[in-house]
Amino acid sequence: MRKFLVVLDDSRECLNAMRFAAMRASNTGGGVTILSVIPPDEFNHWIGVGEVMREEARERIEAHFEVFAKWMRDKQQVEPELVIREGEPVNEIIAQVEEDPDIGVLVLGAGTGRKGPGPLVAQLTRNAGTLPIPITIVPGDLSKEKLEAIT
Repeated sequence: MRKFLVVLDDSRECLNAMRFAAMRASNTGGGVTILSVIPPDEFNHWIGVGEVMREEARERIEAHFEVFAKWMRDKQQVEPELVIREGEPVNEIIAQVEEDPDIGVLVLGAGTGRKGPGPLVAQLTRNAGTLPIPITIVPGDLSKEKLEAIT
């Protein structure tokens, strides 16, 4: 089964990427893997404090995931899987793609602000020619209706 890999983060554009991945998976009989990456600099504290912060980060990610997972199950009949990795986001995204041969498309949301599409989109599109899968970039301000029409 082909899976769509989508990145869960705190960006606004993440929502449209999630919707797109779930709708495409539902319409094509695919699956969704939701990847969340915890950057290493979040834990540069004393060992005990770092472990507590790591656990809190995982709990936040799992709670955030459950919101999207419920919608995917209820509205799209897709059962997503959650993967949490620690490291530099671009490196961890590439590692996930390389480790899971079922992943067929990376779905990213593009920011709409003055700062551009966002750091992940900027960095990964620079490397797009060497990635083993295509990248789909979903505009952050696309309406639900437009997403439904194109998926």
